[in-house]
Amino acid sequence: MDFKRNLEKYAELSVKTGINVQPGETLLVRSPIECADFTRAAVRYAYECGAKRVHVEWSDDDCTLSTYKLAPSDSFNEYPQWQADKYTSIAEEGGSFLTVSATDPDLLKDVDPQRIADFQKASGKALKKWRSYTLTDKCKWSIVSCPTEKWAQKVYPDETPENAVKMLWDAIFKCTRADLENPVEEWKKHNLSLKEKTDFLNNADFKALHFKSDKTDLEIKLPDGHIWQSGNAYDPSGVEFTPNIPTEEIYGMPHKFGVNGTVFSTKPLVFGGNIIDNFSITFKDGKIIDFSAEKGFETLKKLIETDEGSHYIGEVALVPFNSPISDTNTVFFNTLFDENASCHLAIGAAYRTNIKDGENIPDNMLDEKGVNDSMAHVDFMIGSSDMNITGIKSDGETVDIFINGNWAF
Repeated sequence: MDFKRNLEKYAELSVKTGINVQPGETLLVRSPIECADFTRAAVRYAYECGAKRVHVEWSDDDCTLSTYKLAPSDSFNEYPQWQADKYTSIAEEGGSFLTVSATDPDLLKDVDPQRIADFQKASGKALKKWRSYTLTDKCKWSIVSCPTEKWAQKVYPDETPENAVKMLWDAIFKCTRADLENPVEEWKKHNLSLKEKTDFLNNADFKALHFKSDKTDLEIKLPDGHIWQSGNAYDPSGVEFTPNIPTEEIYGMPHKFGVNGTVFSTKPLVFGGNIIDNFSITFKDGKIIDFSAEKGFETLKKLIETDEGSHYIGEVALVPFNSPISDTNTVFFNTLFDENASCHLAIGAAYRTNIKDGENIPDNMLDEKGVNDSMAHVDFMIGSSDMNITGIKSDGETVDIFINGNWAF
């Protein structure tokens, strides 16, 4: 009974807080078929909130793997235009997108990385117009997760499949506050708490941040007019939504050409059905000039080589080491959860909402403003219990932001 009730509350939270469905709007739900129970509940809540139409786009890991293994190589250089047009059309009419992220972390471990890289490039190019809506919050979007058997067994390898799925559900309910009496109200309180830290950073108007731990030594300059954001966002009509459930981050925009030093990963990165782990990246004037990885080197290399913009970073996010997700002491092998347990950076595109009037900056002036553009946007985790972060003001004054992995204020 508790599971069914928590599942219902989680679906309601995803629709009412994640998307905040409004009467008369269209919602597209993208979900693995293993997450059908959650998806059906979300569809029902969306209609109860007044949605005009709810479309469901199902995916299946087995079919995805068959495609990558058996399809002709040249097919990965194409992306269905009708698919891109569908997403763009829904965004243009004011529709919303709910994505259930729950892929087997090892799904494509035996697939030629070039096939994955080709498809990432093709899809990135075809979906650029649609992503211009999500990157600027011109449409509402949210990402949530539900357990699948293979994902759960990756997280809890010593458990039976049944127990692993149950344990992952329990962890997700806890991390998303879906196990509490009224998750929607709890998220209102949580977003207000994040806003206090966001306001501090915006009022401080730091010119740079210095990240220092036992391994990492990195300085990130911030562009003029940068804006820090937290868990909630607003569409052009002023409707509030929450892009990630869960979220513990406050994120901003690094200056494209102002990143210098070396950073080390602190959690595995799942990208393109592969795991990249124990890696480091070195930057000079914003550009990646060197990198290494104990696992997934070729996958990391292909990611960085996606396009020119993927040689730079577009996001810097602050997450305390002690947070509800981090305190589970679990590596989720899912970026949605792992990035909200750790400070992180993103290879690739910046969110234009992270700079004043960002949506109005012409593409040919992005470099001048320090805004990175790319087909890629991939978060990787760098936070640790010994991470210290110092804010540097224009007059040289320094302010402690993080001490030993947690907020200094």
